[in-house]
Amino acid sequence: MKRILILTVAGLALALAAQAQTTPPKKQETAMHKKQAKPTVAEAEKFMNDTESKLSDLSVKLARAQWVQATFITDDTEAIAADYNERLISEMTELAGAVKRYDGMKLPPVLDRKFKLLKLQLFSLENAKDRGEYAVLASKLEGEYGKGKYCPTTGKHAGKCLAIGDVEKIMATSQDPDELKDVWAGWSTVGAPMRKDYQRYVELQNKGARELGYKDMGAQWRSNYDMTPEEFSAETERLWQQVKPLYESLHAYVRTQLVKKYGPQAADTNGLIRADLLGNPWAQEWGNIYPLVAPKDSKGAGYDLTELLQEKKVDELGMVHYGENFFKSLGFAPLPETFWERSQFIKPRDRDVVCHASAWDIDNKDDLRLKMCIQIRDEDFVTVHHELGHNFYQRAYKAQPYMFVNGANDGFHEAIGDTIALSITPQYLKQVGLLDHVPESDDTALLLRQAMDKVAFLPFGLLIDQWRWKVFSGEIKPAEYNAGWWQLREKYQGIVPPVERSEADFDPGAKYHVPANVPYTRYFLARILQFQFYRAMCQAAGETGPLHRCSFFGNKEAGAKLNAMLEMGQSRPWPEALKVLTGDEHMDAGAMMEYFAPLKKWLDEQNAAAGVKPGWTVPAAAR
Repeated sequence: MKRILILTVAGLALALAAQAQTTPPKKQETAMHKKQAKPTVAEAEKFMNDTESKLSDLSVKLARAQWVQATFITDDTEAIAADYNERLISEMTELAGAVKRYDGMKLPPVLDRKFKLLKLQLFSLENAKDRGEYAVLASKLEGEYGKGKYCPTTGKHAGKCLAIGDVEKIMATSQDPDELKDVWAGWSTVGAPMRKDYQRYVELQNKGARELGYKDMGAQWRSNYDMTPEEFSAETERLWQQVKPLYESLHAYVRTQLVKKYGPQAADTNGLIRADLLGNPWAQEWGNIYPLVAPKDSKGAGYDLTELLQEKKVDELGMVHYGENFFKSLGFAPLPETFWERSQFIKPRDRDVVCHASAWDIDNKDDLRLKMCIQIRDEDFVTVHHELGHNFYQRAYKAQPYMFVNGANDGFHEAIGDTIALSITPQYLKQVGLLDHVPESDDTALLLRQAMDKVAFLPFGLLIDQWRWKVFSGEIKPAEYNAGWWQLREKYQGIVPPVERSEADFDPGAKYHVPANVPYTRYFLARILQFQFYRAMCQAAGETGPLHRCSFFGNKEAGAKLNAMLEMGQSRPWPEALKVLTGDEHMDAGAMMEYFAPLKKWLDEQNAAAGVKPGWTVPAAAR
């Protein structure tokens, strides 16, 4: 669970602060002299060993507190978690100051990597007033999003206040363009009050990043990938150019179908699709409108997985056993007994819980847990396989030193679960007894349904941080926040807002990850990496058919290659980890393009027959 991994650094800061507050100073002059003296490698190694020990110990306590908060929501459990957050920035600054003593030292490679990873996770504000202001803003911005609602006074929802869950349901199911426009515009208003605070929040983040030696906070974020910030920016753009033709073909086809459904109002004269017609508040994934664009006379998958699960009387635990058995078939050891005793599989009747699916590693060893409110349906069957990917990754790197207990980069963790989920093919369902035979099906329909989420997401996954990097660098100025946001959405996604926008709006604030300050490029990388991992495992399994039909279930050679990469954790730069599984040190979207090649051909044929040219014209202001 990524949030736990982030908060462990905060935990270390708390431990150091507690030690500083409770241990009386001895021989002050000697201590001051020692602080000024040039440290030795032995001192650096002792500092890191102590840091890892304290961090490991406290992370367990933090994880347990977070687990209780998520599975037993009360004012008390929330207050316990909030207390850690209130103290976070001050203690992070203290740790950042301690680490600076070792800057510029020539250290052994392993120790040097540990210091680098630790520094990348830190945040420093030396001024106490700045720290207090930052903490207040961080809490306020995330809280404003969490409390955000749209309360219409007219229309079918008049008199109701719609939270984000309600908004998502309406935009997923409604086919009334006026209703969609109203709800989209209404939800977008939640960002406007954040604008001034967000500007100051950016200023303070940049100040903290510069205190650590980075150009700005965007540069610090981009330094997390074993390359320079400039190299990483170029890398993400290179990957986007690889998949852009596929996205443009999908965009053109979907635009044509939406114009058939809603008329010319569905897109503007530049070929930009109206953002509220794509199935969710951010147009980030389009799967909810698949019925509007499905191929005519399609056979679809030839089966309904939800019906199969219900007919076989599979219960919640049975769903999880299917996922575990997939990994066991690859040669992984079974999950520990404590997993089955301590996980949350079903929504309790007696209390509020967070039902959002997540995988947990409580003790950085074997206390693995799954938190879900499982429903017997196809979506949750896939989700179980995905989340267990996190758990098996967590256990695979448990023998690493604490600073390396993480994915090779933040895209890897998400990609592993998605790689396994891609292998839920008709052949796999037959192998595990959910299907009696592999039915005749329409590959076009299967691939289009996949692409409506996985391909449609790509530009959105990229542009969130493209906007923030430009905001952090000052390329997008505060007076241009909203204009800059829509310029990027037009450039990358090819969409346009359904109502006029201005600088009185702050539409980025209506997406959780912006006010919550969660980096987003990891999700873009995961969409690319999962297909690269998947193809490598299919090749290891000796699969020779179409890539989208491959399932490596039961193949221990493929499992061994996967485990060899997983057990490295973050001990080596990610290109080395990638090479262990794929034989390639570069992220490459070629596997994704191969997977969707039959769909790309079909989309191009459909667009040509309709006289539609892929792509759109970006207004001059957005270029």
